[in-house]
Amino acid sequence: MNKSTTPASKKTLLAGAIGNVLEWYDFALYGYFAPVFASLFFPSDRPSASLISAFGVFAVGFLARPLGALLFGHLGDTLGRRTALAWSVLLMAVPTCLMGLLPTYEAIGAAAPLALTLCRFLQGLSVGGEFTGSATFLVEHAAATRRGYVGSWAGFSAQVGALLGSGVGALLATSLTAEALHHWGWRIPFIMGGFSAVAGWYVRTRAPESPDFDAIRRAGGLASSPIRDVCLTQRPAVAKVIGLVWLHGGAFYLLYVYGTSYLATVTALPLATLLALNTGCMTLLALLIPLTGAWSDRIGQPPLLIAGAAGLSLLSYPLFLWLTSGDLPRMIAAQALLTLLVACYMGPFFAAVAELFPVPQRYTGLSVGYNIGSALFGGTAPLIAALGIEWSGNDLAPAFYLSLCAAVSLAVALTLRTTKRGGQDRAGGGRPVSI
Repeated sequence: MNKSTTPASKKTLLAGAIGNVLEWYDFALYGYFAPVFASLFFPSDRPSASLISAFGVFAVGFLARPLGALLFGHLGDTLGRRTALAWSVLLMAVPTCLMGLLPTYEAIGAAAPLALTLCRFLQGLSVGGEFTGSATFLVEHAAATRRGYVGSWAGFSAQVGALLGSGVGALLATSLTAEALHHWGWRIPFIMGGFSAVAGWYVRTRAPESPDFDAIRRAGGLASSPIRDVCLTQRPAVAKVIGLVWLHGGAFYLLYVYGTSYLATVTALPLATLLALNTGCMTLLALLIPLTGAWSDRIGQPPLLIAGAAGLSLLSYPLFLWLTSGDLPRMIAAQALLTLLVACYMGPFFAAVAELFPVPQRYTGLSVGYNIGSALFGGTAPLIAALGIEWSGNDLAPAFYLSLCAAVSLAVALTLRTTKRGGQDRAGGGRPVSI
């Protein structure tokens, strides 16, 4: 953060980031412990079938996200961004803590996977209003020439949260025996995450409201029915967001959530080594996202989106050859190059998509578009990848799917316009407000 950042904007960054960190720690934990859930909640003679079932429940959390987008989008556009974000982080705390307390299939039979599915549904409801809400909150607090950087903190904090989950998983995997991890160790991070989410609620209730929202409220311009307005007037913008999310969600869940389980099945490396590799690359991604966000404030958001999408479209297959080679140096190089391309796409992402919507419908429009895209193409990515391998017998099926995601999002990114705004290249859309 540079020296020009004011105390008010530091408080805003903290409020937008802390809840996101805690929510994505909670939400991503399931993906890291999917092999454990597969054996404890979906026992089968075929490990691949158990893993597919576990990732099916993972996808359920994403099916709930569009409903969460409607609920929290309405709250955010009518009562305020701060109110919606405070409640979203509390809603995440309860099901996460319950997941750590659930009895397994051995104890209660079919009721165990049903209870797990319900918890994932409630988690998805919360995240449906959280991620895009925090991005809206951050972008609206930023000066026009810094929206790429400040908006990137939504992605940065999400990576930190997911990284925290990966780090905890790696720590448990190296500190406990496999028997202890499966018996009771996996419960610890879920219980901790549920209780720590309360800290996010405390910080957010004391943060200043978005100046864009306050200005619209004082002018009497709040939408009485933002959901209806989005359906009537913002469908093209929603469609663009869905297309752009195809890569944003697909790349993250293929490479950093499904990736550990995937590499455990196609290489002979131990789980602890793979979790450490995943943690290292997520650390790199978290560090790169603010840098590429700041870079986009100089050259514009669309050029970086296009570069990241084009690179992933062309290079996924050759880099996956290295990634699945079993040779650790090649695997590290492949994951690092993939991470660099993903960062080029994620850094400018939220500044670009937030400005596609006017302020009165921004929370709802962005949340609906993002979460529909995530439900269709993010949460289903591990399941599609696992099924692709199962049906084709080709271990590189995930690489082909990642290339497809990138090609579709590249086509949409090419339609975004870059306009001069305050001496900076900007993606066109809403009106910027400085603080």
